[in-house]
Amino acid sequence: MTRGIRPWRDIRRRESRRIHVGNVPVGGGAPISVQTMTNTDTRDVAATIAQIRRCAEAGADIVRVSVPDAESAAALKAIVAASPVPIVADIHFHYRRAIEAAEAGAACLRINPGNIGSPERVREVIRAARDHGCAIRIGVNAGSLERHLLEKYGEPCPEAMVESALDHMKLLQDNDFHEFKVSVKASDVFLAAAAYQALAEATDAPIHLGITEAGGPLSGTVKSAIGLGNLLWMGIGDTIRVSLSADPVEEVKVGFEILKALGLRHRGVTIISCPSCARQGFDVIRTVAILEERLAHIQVPITLSIIGCVVNGPGEALMTDIGFTGGGAGAGMVYLAGRQDHKIDNDRMIDHIVELVEARAAELSRAPAAAE
Repeated sequence: MTRGIRPWRDIRRRESRRIHVGNVPVGGGAPISVQTMTNTDTRDVAATIAQIRRCAEAGADIVRVSVPDAESAAALKAIVAASPVPIVADIHFHYRRAIEAAEAGAACLRINPGNIGSPERVREVIRAARDHGCAIRIGVNAGSLERHLLEKYGEPCPEAMVESALDHMKLLQDNDFHEFKVSVKASDVFLAAAAYQALAEATDAPIHLGITEAGGPLSGTVKSAIGLGNLLWMGIGDTIRVSLSADPVEEVKVGFEILKALGLRHRGVTIISCPSCARQGFDVIRTVAILEERLAHIQVPITLSIIGCVVNGPGEALMTDIGFTGGGAGAGMVYLAGRQDHKIDNDRMIDHIVELVEARAAELSRAPAAAE
């Protein structure tokens, strides 16, 4: 539905230069891309490809794959060839793995300045990236800062993280390599936020956002929503990865939900639902759980309100494409485009709502404006 201009919802994104990770633009006003990382054994090509495909179906724009050994690097060529999205090779300790990953067709190399080795080795990685059309992510992490920075600052801090990033950015720039993005991750929300704010002021490079080692599905989602949400609200961030001790598909879902909540990406069905109370005219919690599962395949943006009673139901329905409000006596009201349309029995409601959403999605898919 088309809504009026709401200046209080406007997020002015930081201006950054644009690079490409494969066919995905990052920075320069491009849509904020959502990433995740496989947790399969990279040497198991079939399992890794299967997980990448599930992540892509959930909406992942880019997927990162760990390359810890020569066997994983050898497997990467087949993985890249079968992947529906660009692959980032995650490199730690062994600079030769980065060179092998570039040769295997990785779209981007993630290197950690704290453990990749000497400037000479980084130069060799740069040369391989240039020769094979790879981007590079400089991935600074509070848990693996260079020894000299820890000695200088005494502990991981925003100043140390940004100094590490700038030093390695300079190394790339001095070698006339500019297809890079940068991250300064920490598991501490305050540390990460302060580092990212300082980094955003110090460079126009695209920024990869993340709260590293955020935790399990519940705690990690909360930490990521607070940390990434506040930075995104400030206009900082060109691509994001939510780090959860969970299925990578869940990382993709949470990433999109954060972006959707801020109006920065619009994909799939957004359900507005009440927590339910004694006034509910139907089982709201069960209904929403079923609808989330049955509507997970929808990719075009649609808003759906599922409200248990008439206290807030009609008002919420005014702001959604499709709505259902419990009205008692075993039936409720269906709203279309913010207007009352018809009543339907509760026991037929779920199937009916699914049909309405799928019909609306098909209609939007045919329209030129359906593209994200």
